[in-house]
Amino acid sequence: MKVTRIRCRYHLRIPAGKRPEAERALAVFERGCPMAQTLKGCVQIEHEWEILEE
Repeated sequence: MKVTRIRCRYHLRIPAGKRPEAERALAVFERGCPMAQTLKGCVQIEHEWEILEE
């Protein structure tokens, strides 16, 4: 068996009005994640998120 793809789905609850900040953080998350950097080029990583403002 060989892992070729990882799919991540995030469910976020954030304060109302903070969506732009949350989306900005998610857009650069992979660059700051040590595991993603280790797997980069070897494993396809897909990110998907659902943001709920409260």
